[in-house]
Amino acid sequence: MSGVEVITFGCRLNTYESEVMRAEAEKAGLNNAILVNTCAVTGEAVRQARQAIRRARRDNPHARIIVTGCAAQTEKETFAGMAEVDAVLGNEEKLKSASYRSLPDFGVSAEEKLRVNDIMSVRATAPQMVKHIDGHVRAFIQVQNGCDHRCTFCIIPYGRGNSRSVPMGAVVEQARKLVESGYSEIVLTGVDATSYGADLPGTPTLGLLAKTLLKQVPDIRRLRLSSIDGIEADSHLFDLIADEARFMPHLHLSLQHGDDMILKRMKRRHSSADARAFTDQVRALRPEISLGADMIAGFPTETEEMFENAVRLAEDCGIAHLHVFPYSPRPGTPAARMPQLDRALVKDRAARLRAMGAALHARHLDGMVGSQQTLLVENNGLAHTENFTLVDAAGLKPRALVPVTITGHNGKHLTMQVKQMAAA
Repeated sequence: MSGVEVITFGCRLNTYESEVMRAEAEKAGLNNAILVNTCAVTGEAVRQARQAIRRARRDNPHARIIVTGCAAQTEKETFAGMAEVDAVLGNEEKLKSASYRSLPDFGVSAEEKLRVNDIMSVRATAPQMVKHIDGHVRAFIQVQNGCDHRCTFCIIPYGRGNSRSVPMGAVVEQARKLVESGYSEIVLTGVDATSYGADLPGTPTLGLLAKTLLKQVPDIRRLRLSSIDGIEADSHLFDLIADEARFMPHLHLSLQHGDDMILKRMKRRHSSADARAFTDQVRALRPEISLGADMIAGFPTETEEMFENAVRLAEDCGIAHLHVFPYSPRPGTPAARMPQLDRALVKDRAARLRAMGAALHARHLDGMVGSQQTLLVENNGLAHTENFTLVDAAGLKPRALVPVTITGHNGKHLTMQVKQMAAA
């Protein structure tokens, strides 16, 4: 191989940062290299990264393999100990061209491979500019990094550090560049995006940032948010939901559970009543909105009644796009020291919660039949509606915005009839 290849795991923020990594590595003159940008959110994510590293070495015996990302930050010795790995960079180091100029030689010890600093010492997130997001028809912009909260199940703050925001002017400039590159849709992303602005002068909010973007970059045709914490939603965000057609009617919520005792043991900041109140409010403001959510099944001490409360919350909130995670103990987190459930029970509850998610998704698809939608066409024969529902769109031009009538669904995706072709 030649050049720089990037293998990305995990969240949209990692996807954005992978483009920064590629640009910085190429600026440094790196060649014949594979950068693996890892995720640490579950033990399975770490296992998949290790598997990909071994496969990359088998397929590219002479390439330099550099591992970074959240798992590299939190389990640096694990990756430095792999014979296939030539260097390990921390989450801060991966974004700097200097890191790629000062890589260790081949065949050094595990300790010499390490280029990982104390992520908690990082106090600011430098603006990073990219012109495109490889392989994606929508563009991501990092607006925030890190997290000040310490949910008992979560290792991510130890991989990302404390919360820090990108100045509003830099976000506006990045949005302009991406729109000029042809992107119709922008997604604002961060580790804890709704904490945006608390560390900036004047303490702007995520909602105010979104309002400002739409005002100062009028050519943005569609704006989305990545995962948010509903308890931190601000009045500007509610204004956008109610009144701004370019703000897409879809939110992905960090719910995690539906039982109040488990939420307390998770050290979450919302109750089940808070979640219901938030979803009721946004539906009243924007009836066509669809909601996604992350939920964990099998958290330590979870009883059958507590689990049923989680299932009930997903149904009560009408979660159309439910992402279910079987609880995975992460070493170094308080939940890993709590009484654990049998793994078979955890898997069974995850399967049952997923079944509820599938039923809610089918109900959501039923409700969209006959509606008028504008699709953003992907590269894989699928497309997304404004409320982020997948549609079979074989034959339509990628990146096009296409008005359609929804005619039915196949249980997973909507089907459609094109009303008229829009300009790409």
